[in-house]
Amino acid sequence: MSDTILQSIFEFTKNYKDPANNNPLDQKNSNIQVVEKGGNVNIILSITNQYLEDYQKLAVIFKEELVKLEEILSINVALTQESQLSSSKKSDSKFQINAKEIIAVASGKGGVGKSTFAVNLAVAMHKLGKKVGILDADIYGPSVPRMIGISGKPRVSENKKLIPLESYGIKCMSIGFLVSEETPTIWRGPMIMKALEQMFNGVEWGKLDYLIIDLPPGTGDAQITLAQSSKLSGSIIVSTPQDVALTDARKGINMFKRVNVPILGLVENMSYFICDNCNEKHFIFSNNGAKKEAEKFQIPFLGSLPIDKELRIQSDEGRPACIDKPDGDIAKQYLEIAKSIF
Repeated sequence: MSDTILQSIFEFTKNYKDPANNNPLDQKNSNIQVVEKGGNVNIILSITNQYLEDYQKLAVIFKEELVKLEEILSINVALTQESQLSSSKKSDSKFQINAKEIIAVASGKGGVGKSTFAVNLAVAMHKLGKKVGILDADIYGPSVPRMIGISGKPRVSENKKLIPLESYGIKCMSIGFLVSEETPTIWRGPMIMKALEQMFNGVEWGKLDYLIIDLPPGTGDAQITLAQSSKLSGSIIVSTPQDVALTDARKGINMFKRVNVPILGLVENMSYFICDNCNEKHFIFSNNGAKKEAEKFQIPFLGSLPIDKELRIQSDEGRPACIDKPDGDIAKQYLEIAKSIF
């Protein structure tokens, strides 16, 4: 986070009193949190119902005025209530890992290309010189091993921890390493918690700049467990342009807001295809659906990615775009998205 931007934000917010305790909304006030990535700012206000209307007025003021500050591209203000769902604090994290940033890649529904995005984002970050790991937390349908071109069983270290497998310079852990592709994975609530805790605390990740977590689709136990128990730096929502996918994406956005996880942006996947004959873009679902949704929620829009036959083949054969065709258009798009997150 830019110290200059952070200071400018609190110089503004400290002029307003917290309705709940009448203290300035500055860095000393635990009821306000600010997260900034590349000029995109998320402000989280912890509120009580008694003062809901007052907080709503503050949210409007912050959105309208702070976006005028230099270097700020967008402002999102989330109002969250302390509850069993949203009371997790980073200091109470049950999942410990030595990574500077932990980013969750999520989707409201399956089949939108979430895992493909997560793998290619991780490889793009590595290409930009970062130490990266990817955790396949999609315990119901782990596909990261195939997409990153890796198989086998993790070895156990002297410390009785699993050693992640590596491919293209990316450290990787997945439940897919422990069960065959044909074996159905049937999980109940307590089993989910134990499995996720094992993949965090029971793995020798080493020092990482970024850990990318490929979440299961939806807004169930796995997502809430990770948000409450790990030090998530932020989340990225992947959607397609169709209304049915965007409806589910909204649920994901609202879930992360409720558990105080900043939303780093929304990605529109399968946005268009480029015709082999005319070389023009064709929008077969709709145009800019996710972009409009991002504007509505005042969260960053990270970009549109195409439907591409070659990308599908690359994923099936374990050759991410940034590796297989590093100078291709899709690889360049992933690199730009990765740069926007730093």
